[in-house]
Parts: sequence; structure tokens; C-alpha cells
Amino acid sequence: MLGTSVAKAALMPWAVKLTVNWMLENRVEIVRRAVVDREGLTADLKRVHRDVREHAADLGTRVHARAQARVLGAPFAADLEVEPYGRQLDKWFAEWGVDFERDVVATEITCVHRRLGYAGTADLMIWLPTGPGGRRELWLIDYKTSATRPAKSVYPEFAQQLAALRFCEHVLLPDDTDAPVPPIERTGVLNLRRRSRALVEMPGDREAHRAFRGALINAHWHHAAPYSYPVVTPPVTGEPELAKAA
Repeated sequence: MLGTSVAKAALMPWAVKLTVNWMLENRVEIVRRAVVDREGLTADLKRVHRDVREHAADLGTRVHARAQARVLGAPFAADLEVEPYGRQLDKWFAEWGVDFERDVVATEITCVHRRLGYAGTADLMIWLPTGPGGRRELWLIDYKTSATRPAKSVYPEFAQQLAALRFCEHVLLPDDTDAPVPPIERTGVLNLRRRSRALVEMPGDREAHRAFRGALINAHWHHAAPYSYPVVTPPVTGEPELAKAA
């Protein structure tokens, strides 16, 4: 829903930068193919930023799978590209003294809001001692990975994503039953990088949820809108004659 409704102004400069860097690194091939394979070269240039984006999305999926396996104590396949992010997650769990049996409420659980017509996956619901005097509070946390952005950086729409999950009506349990969403107290993004990590608290509150609902309406409209409309033609056929000059 947010992908449909939220435009990221930085994406176009990022795509241009990736393409220019690829051209500079392959300048000899560019010169040759500009003469003998212009059409194929154009197609390859158009794919540069898309391939990078798709690889980043695939890496994020694999990091999430590694995180889920770690929390559940399940085995996971060795993945050299994922491992640096996995190590950062393991260090974060150790820093907070997380006991998976005691502290984790849910991982990779589907949250649904049938009345508003949306669903999503909550990466982690976990108790952390962040309240006054070390009181434990229930957090909703979303994992985010990046190979380039600093660990403290976030996008504003992350708050809408967290609010959408927080204020769902139900979660879907493994036995195909529903349960109410637990009373989340705080929301945040756990940024995982190759050499760093940061839990960034974000306001996944009612105000953010109202903003998400606006995006939801917009996304529903776009998904339902047709891609063609009838052409309106004038009642008189043929080209009108030009008026003669006086």
C-alpha cells in the first residue's frame, strides 16, 4: 500500500547515479556497443538500477529468514552475504539480554485488519526493559537492511508501516485461529548493517495510522482504476476547412 502511495524523491537521483557509475566502469564496452548493439545497450542501461533494487530486496528477504530462524532456534543455511547482518542481529540480542523463550511474543506473524481491508507481517514483538526503572515494555520492531545507508537513518513512512501493524484487529496464529493484536507500547525499526546496528524508535501512533489510512484509500483507488478510458470524438467527422483569409 505504501509503495503505491508514497513517492521517494531520492530514488531517481539514486538510479541515475547507479547507471552513470556502471557506464563509467564499462566505458569501453559502452563505446563499442553504442555502434553495434545500441538497442541491447539501452535495455541493459535501463536494467542497472532495477537489478540492484531487486538484489537488495532479495537480500532483505534472506536476512529476515535468518532472523526468524535465530529467534525460533531453527537451523538456517549458510549464506555469506547474509551472515554480517545476522551477526549484528545476534549482537543486538546479546546487548539487550534477550531470552527468546521469555521475551519474544511473536516473530514474522501476520496482522490483519479486515474492516479496513489490509494485512501485513510483523517482524518481531518483543519485551524490552525500556520503561521507567527498567520496566519491560512490549515493542513492535521491523527489521531494515541496507548496504549503503547509515544505521540511524529511516524514512518517514516507516512510522506508517509500524502503525498499520500495531493497530490491526487480529494476528493469525499457526493453528489457523485469530487472536487480538497484543497491546503494543512502543514501535521502532531495527536497522541492520554489515558493521553496525541501531534500534530507532518511531512514532507508530494514531496520527501515523490516520496518515496510513489516507495512503490506503489512495492505494485502493489506484489498484481498482482502469488503465484505459474511452476516447471522446467530436460529432463532425473529417477535418474542418480553413476559413478563407479576408
